[in-house]
Amino acid sequence: MTDLSETRAILGDLISYPTVSWDSNLAMIGYLADRLETAGARVEMLTDPTGAKANLWATIGPEGDGGLVLSGHSDVVPAAEQVWASDPFLMDERDGALYGRGTCDMKGFIAATVAMAPHFAAANPKRPIHFAFTYDEEVGCLGGGALVAMLRERGLTPAMALLGEPTEMRVIEGHKGCCEYSTYFTGLEGHGSGPDLGVNAVEFAVRYVTRLLALKDELRARCRPDSRFDPPWTTINTGALVGGVAHNVIPGRARVDWEMRPVHWSDADFVKSELAAFCEHDLLPAMRRIHPEAQIETEVIGEVIGLEPMQQNEIRDLVMELTGANDTDLVAFNTEAGLYQTLGVDVVVCGPGSIAQAHKPDEFVTLAQLEQCLSLLHRLIPRAA
Repeated sequence: MTDLSETRAILGDLISYPTVSWDSNLAMIGYLADRLETAGARVEMLTDPTGAKANLWATIGPEGDGGLVLSGHSDVVPAAEQVWASDPFLMDERDGALYGRGTCDMKGFIAATVAMAPHFAAANPKRPIHFAFTYDEEVGCLGGGALVAMLRERGLTPAMALLGEPTEMRVIEGHKGCCEYSTYFTGLEGHGSGPDLGVNAVEFAVRYVTRLLALKDELRARCRPDSRFDPPWTTINTGALVGGVAHNVIPGRARVDWEMRPVHWSDADFVKSELAAFCEHDLLPAMRRIHPEAQIETEVIGEVIGLEPMQQNEIRDLVMELTGANDTDLVAFNTEAGLYQTLGVDVVVCGPGSIAQAHKPDEFVTLAQLEQCLSLLHRLIPRAA
């Protein structure tokens, strides 16, 4: 069996595990653990506090610092509300492409690394080759954060990390951060005929969203002229405003789901500071004039640091050499790469598939992209081992 056919077979198995972020990934992680153990890796399944999810940390070669991490996330976004031409959790091959939820984001890369594991083992590497497969990347990089915390606690610092997010095998050396929040408004319900007797949580949520819109413009003005991102400034997106029960009832509760993608962490600090001041000095006093117990509370869903382009980056330079790339790119979407960078690890993002396909119905990765990924991994063996 060729490496491509083995990768295709493994990917078909991985797609069959519906590892939507709010569901368990243990069955898929167990499958990957068995495959890597068979290839000669030492494997750990590191469960989360609930015991329903796990990271996989596997090593071929010696213990200790240095070496290479091949990293991917096991979870996928939901497909239930999307219209697909085929079953999203049953891989379908059409016209040189493999369709299914997670094919490009990012089970294709995971399948390629697992297919290549026997080759890494056969090279008898003098430096460790790690496989890191995480949970809940799509909802705040929770598994990645736990994995990096584990490495920090053990005092273990790999030299390099390759994250195979879908970049069409372009070499990505930087990306924005990702911060996700839910802000809850607690007012006072009442009859719609007496609006002054209640505290309309939805209306105060609207005022909060209006402040978010103003901050979007202020962030454009803060944009640094040398920013290479597209768009070059920190962005804010309001994902949902939820509240109310009937036309004639003053809503007592509301929720705003929002996110920002900071170019620099100082932008994130600026936004949070401005919103805190707005709530303290404007919204809450107005709410509490009617109802002293009124509240505005913000839940942090996830705050993930970006990947900062570095002048010295061994894995970036190596991947550029092995792929023949003449330049690198920056992207707006977030990955777990910045988490590894906080350990002092050289990091690059390069993987099969296009981000334009991720999260959409009929997600796919082409066989040609998987072949390019396998070629890179083959060429990495003598350089990383």
